[in-house]
Amino acid sequence: MKKALIAMSGGVDSSVAALLTKEAGFSCIGCTMKLYDLPEDTSCERSCCSLRDTEDARSVAYRLGMPYYVFNFKDEFYREVIEPFIRSYENGMTPNPCIDCNRFLKFGKLFDRARILDCDKVVTGHYARIERHNDVYYLKKAFDPTKDQSYVLYAMTQQQLAHTLFPLGTLRKTEVREIAAAHGFATADKAESQDICFVPDGDYARAIEAYTGKRYPPGPFLSVDGRPMGTHKGLIRYTVGQRKGLGISSPEPLYVCRICPENNTVYLGGREALFARHVMVQHMNWIAGTAPTAPFRCHVKLRYRQREQAATVNPLDGETVSILFDEPQRAPTPGQAAVLYQDDTVLGGGEITGAQN
Repeated sequence: MKKALIAMSGGVDSSVAALLTKEAGFSCIGCTMKLYDLPEDTSCERSCCSLRDTEDARSVAYRLGMPYYVFNFKDEFYREVIEPFIRSYENGMTPNPCIDCNRFLKFGKLFDRARILDCDKVVTGHYARIERHNDVYYLKKAFDPTKDQSYVLYAMTQQQLAHTLFPLGTLRKTEVREIAAAHGFATADKAESQDICFVPDGDYARAIEAYTGKRYPPGPFLSVDGRPMGTHKGLIRYTVGQRKGLGISSPEPLYVCRICPENNTVYLGGREALFARHVMVQHMNWIAGTAPTAPFRCHVKLRYRQREQAATVNPLDGETVSILFDEPQRAPTPGQAAVLYQDDTVLGGGEITGAQN
């Protein structure tokens, strides 16, 4: 009998993923990754690493007759996720820590534990699908477009896809909750977890200051053409496309258009200044394992909730591409991911490094 290690967060999705994997005939082991401790002065009403979440995961595992473990990955999470998150904001970028968590923890450290436990598969509650054709594994969108998480999984490799199961990829969220309720899981009606688990109150700047002990100095707000417009409160408090919280009176709405850590400057402009057709992307991961060498057409997402947009992709080398969109895109943001799709298949993705008209 094949063995599977189930990543259980204490939510309804991973609970049902565990159930479906057991029903598919696997010998299952449940586990929760202990990833972080919030700084003492960071308020938190709901967190995916709370004691309640661990107990909820444990209760489901025991209800299903599975062994259950808690793995302490706090050091690895700080090194691979929180530290890069902090550096990104300090360098004027806007990171996506969920992508790093998937890359280095769920499909990195957890895979190491799966091998130690002689498990053939790692199972998560992500809404995505994996298909195999001619010995190549493909990452596909979930059937439920409102829950599809393929965007944050673009960094997966062929080896990882070969040893991963996404049991929820063909289900809708309503069906998942119905299954959980029918089996009496305590997680059936549990609320969704926060997007960024270690900043559950949403105050990124406050969390960064708590982790680093630093205070980030104010600096100039300049217009995109170089005119002084005021003083900002520290680079980490701003992201490209931001409108709220600028503290500047203007007859027209102003947005953050560019952040320059070199001179501690934040550039502001009107809505039209946010749009760009040409986007540069580095650190590409190609799902099929080989990089294309000629320009090609596809659709691209520049943020998790965005619909894919038609574009031409020009590979510059194996890890760098230039993307020219058919239509200008609002606020392509350095540090965020550009993920390439062909219909419902993820071709690959990488990190946005710059944009221009």
